[in-house]
Amino acid sequence: MLADLAEKAEASVLKQRQILKQQSLREAEGYLELLHLNGAIIHPSLSVREFLAHQALAALNRIDDFGSWSGYSYFLRGQAFRAMDRFQDALEPLKKAAELEREHVSTWLSLGWCYKRCGRIDLAIESLEEGLAVAPQHAILYYNLACYWSLARHVQHAVAYLSRAFDLDPHYRDMVPQETDFDPIRQHPHFQAVNTVVV
Repeated sequence: MLADLAEKAEASVLKQRQILKQQSLREAEGYLELLHLNGAIIHPSLSVREFLAHQALAALNRIDDFGSWSGYSYFLRGQAFRAMDRFQDALEPLKKAAELEREHVSTWLSLGWCYKRCGRIDLAIESLEEGLAVAPQHAILYYNLACYWSLARHVQHAVAYLSRAFDLDPHYRDMVPQETDFDPIRQHPHFQAVNTVVV
């Protein structure tokens, strides 16, 4: 009888911990979602971004071990630092997230985004190429790689990745004219050729 009660009490405690983990993750997500509109970061003042990001981190810090959700919790931490323009600080949690959940495309994109802003285009490229190894069907990875190879002034790689992005999702053609990352190679004949739509 006592053993049954102890077992039920332990099960209840474990269930309560799972609920608290989920609540903390949802709370952190909520604060970070306030910084996004249609998937793109809007730019409220830094003080507003810092406030919301700190609230997200506080929610995550209430839990010592997220268990099977650890990868996602690291991703959210990285996103919080990214929202505060603390790109160097975002790298470590994002790398941990990538190790734990290799198929999570948003983690690879965020890693590349932060490396770019830390002046490490080489590591931005490396991150997205790792992402492609596990998620080769995502056009956004090819498009961002084209951007990074353009910034590295490597026309052939940029054009090859951009062509693949267009094959997977033709809507990326609409983004090219406003994309400043392509400015270093915009006048190159190979770049202009891949952006010419044959009707």
